[in-house]
Amino acid sequence: MATYTLKSESISAVIFDFDGVFTDNKVYVFEDGREAVACNRSDGYGISMLRKTNIPLLVLSAEENPVVAARCRKLSIECIHGVKDKLPALRQWLVEQAVDIRHTAYVGNDLNDLACMQAVGFPIAVADAYPQIKTVAKLVLKANGGHGAVREVCDLILAGYR
Repeated sequence: MATYTLKSESISAVIFDFDGVFTDNKVYVFEDGREAVACNRSDGYGISMLRKTNIPLLVLSAEENPVVAARCRKLSIECIHGVKDKLPALRQWLVEQAVDIRHTAYVGNDLNDLACMQAVGFPIAVADAYPQIKTVAKLVLKANGGHGAVREVCDLILAGYR
């Protein structure tokens, strides 16, 4: 993995996986079958700051649980979830945003992110991503998923605006 700098003028969109990026990949299951996850509040603040740049942001998740959409609504970030094959959904969203895939950052952690990470110009892995994901990443974050990884990405991009 090479050292890589995120240049804000080169990033035209940022796509995040949810589980393992916004969360630590754990799920809490209650007796009645409901599920819950924990997210990092500093990640939310980073998203709020990055939204001010008008860079399109998306959460693209295979997870069907409505908790994904609920968190995204709270953060005012677009969300596509319940998608098993992420790459076609990613490509369609980029067409709708008029964004070149080569100027897109994708933050992932697991094998279902691999195709998207191989397709974009700026693949980013959380620190605790699976080894195969780290091998395609141009940048491996210092933070684990759910422990400030999203904030780290936001701060790196925002640093280019300062």
